Amino acid sequence: MTLPVYIVDAFTTKLFGGNPAAVCPLSNWLPDDVMQSLAAENNLAETVFFVKEPGGYRIRWFTPAVEVKLCGHATLASAFVMYTELGYTAGEIVFNSLSGPLRVSRHNNGKLQLDFPASMVEPMPEIPQAIIDGLQVENVVVYKTAFDYMVIVPSQAVVESLQPDMNIIATLEARGVIVTAKGDDDNVDFVSRCFFPQSGINEDPVTGSAHTALTAYWANVLGKSKMNAIQVSKRRGYLDCELAGDRVLISGNAVMYLKGNYSIDL
Repeated sequence: MTLPVYIVDAFTTKLFGGNPAAVCPLSNWLPDDVMQSLAAENNLAETVFFVKEPGGYRIRWFTPAVEVKLCGHATLASAFVMYTELGYTAGEIVFNSLSGPLRVSRHNNGKLQLDFPASMVEPMPEIPQAIIDGLQVENVVVYKTAFDYMVIVPSQAVVESLQPDMNIIATLEARGVIVTAKGDDDNVDFVSRCFFPQSGINEDPVTGSAHTALTAYWANVLGKSKMNAIQVSKRRGYLDCELAGDRVLISGNAVMYLKGNYSIDL
């Protein structure tokens, strides 16, 4: 069996920036173990599969280790492939997922906009010791999101200088840890890094799903609904974020890296 596959760098305008995702459009679902094996073989943060169904498309995301309930960069990459490679022309795509309906629209500036559910955060009265030891930080504020722990540190410099102990971070009962701070630059409202060893990804280059919580948090702190964000991983990702009621709008660019085919026996 031969199946098309595309690798797209999401949340960037430059090749080898942002977060790469493998995108595999399907006419019918593959067995779960085959999709997981393909994701492990790709060894990217995410491999995404989607199938057309009444009212939109069903979408599923796999890390090299597990299936996840929400992924932003691979959803953006999927929309990019649909618009640029598969002849999709409507103004909006509806992806049905384990996190409910997700909408992606294309804008005149070339950016794609994700419409995701906002993730509210809850303060942690007691900070898990694994966060203190794993990040080697003190005097921080910690929140719990729908998927992760979110750690607020004093500055962008602290975020950029972190050298986490992934073995310790992996013991936390969560998808992983988001670390964030206010941006140093007037043009950047907040920055972040994301560590997900529990999901087989030590550091995710750019995490759209994390920004469903980051946007909600920083909108409240900064008193503004529209913000610019950078995920300051080595590859760096650039996101325009907006809190719109109980939804978060996350916009970014994408770049095609590879077009090819899977050859598999079922």
